[in-house]
Amino acid sequence: MIPPPVPPPVSPPVSPPRAPLPDHMLRQLGRTEGDADTLRVLVRDQDTRRLLLLRALLDAAEAAPTTVCPPRALDRLRQDWALLETAERTDRTAVRTVLFHPFTGPWAQRCLRALSGTVSAPELLAGLDHLSAVAAAAAIRAGVPFAARLTAHDGLVPLPTLGALHTVPGRVDIAFTEGELTVRGTGGRPLLTVRIQPDGTAGSADPRWLPVLALPAVRPGAGPVPLDDVDPYRTEGGGLRRHGLSAAIHLDDHERKIWAELWSATEPLLRIGGEHRLTETAVLLRCLVPLGPPPGSGPTGESAAHCSGTRREAFGAVLSSRPAAAAHFAATFVHELQHTKLAALGSLVPLHHEDTTPRHFAPWRPDPRPFDGLLQGAYSHLALADHWQRSALGAWRVTHRDLAWSEHARCREQVGAVLPVLAGSAALTREGRVLVDEMITVYHRLDDCPPPTGHLARAQAYVSTAKVIWQQRNGSRRQ
Repeated sequence: MIPPPVPPPVSPPVSPPRAPLPDHMLRQLGRTEGDADTLRVLVRDQDTRRLLLLRALLDAAEAAPTTVCPPRALDRLRQDWALLETAERTDRTAVRTVLFHPFTGPWAQRCLRALSGTVSAPELLAGLDHLSAVAAAAAIRAGVPFAARLTAHDGLVPLPTLGALHTVPGRVDIAFTEGELTVRGTGGRPLLTVRIQPDGTAGSADPRWLPVLALPAVRPGAGPVPLDDVDPYRTEGGGLRRHGLSAAIHLDDHERKIWAELWSATEPLLRIGGEHRLTETAVLLRCLVPLGPPPGSGPTGESAAHCSGTRREAFGAVLSSRPAAAAHFAATFVHELQHTKLAALGSLVPLHHEDTTPRHFAPWRPDPRPFDGLLQGAYSHLALADHWQRSALGAWRVTHRDLAWSEHARCREQVGAVLPVLAGSAALTREGRVLVDEMITVYHRLDDCPPPTGHLARAQAYVSTAKVIWQQRNGSRRQ
């Protein structure tokens, strides 16, 4: 007889809270802003959904036939869950650091699909193996002694949020006690040791250990941001090529130094855009994933060509190629965290009832967009228009000012081309109407400080040309 499932490390409600968001918070978000309290409402909802997802995974494994989830795999899952429970009782915050890591979401969703029979058995077993790594990372962060056996995939044994061991395929035994992780290979021979520091970073003199670089907090009181180039689920199901993104990469020490320097230069640039930009970065950004340079940017990404993205199932993660300058890095966070914010808001309260047919013109994309994609793009570009305007007004150097005015003018014209479609939709909910009305208010407020005439003319020509090309390519679709 199969025993009842063990309780999850936390006790989530039956369903996420659906109480309406207070109007003052909704209006803040409509202005592409949001104070810490408002953003934490979105974060709490997303965290609750993550806990429910993990509970659903456990229940699905318990209910699955033995042909799908063999007894040995189920027993291992229960052992891993028991370790999570022990770690939870010791240090709840440490466990949540791992459970709420962005890529725990794609992993859990993949396992759920596998348990439904839509993924092959080997892929399911590989997915369930990863729970051992999740539990081990949580126990390490909580300071709980344990011993476990982990499985290498593609030559890596990952410990989410901490790093990964580069080794041969197969299983390795690990043991953790008194702040030190010992890794043993076949026959029990020691491979290496990893020292866990009080701040949660993991280091080793052995080059086979690939640590996750912790970027400093963007403001006092916020946590460090992992620069994660080892998690196996960082691009799982992300469709990078389909969305114009390059592949995820591993960084060497020199490249990590460059990323760290770019990161350190973003704080003052975000501050120019307003304290709310620092706030949303501190509250929402949980992980940064380095991508390779996009096509046409040169072998090491020297040019301004750049790509970035977010994933709905990986809340708090920003994927980005290395930009040419810190100004573009700061703009990347402004841009991508609006997608994070709006996606979380749409999960909390419905914003519209439009269908998913791709039929709308968006000046930032060559293909037709569904209504929700149009809303997402307009929202992020409105935030960019505001950010670049503030940057232009605060710039001391002519070159910096010209760059900012050029980017502002282009983003503002792009938003202006699609706002009438958003405002004219009869499928907006009450919350959606409030959001779009606030967006319109911000758009008109930008007129208080118009860009220089030359920048404005070029931006208008850019959007007009994009529309002509779109019409030629897509024929009679809605504009």
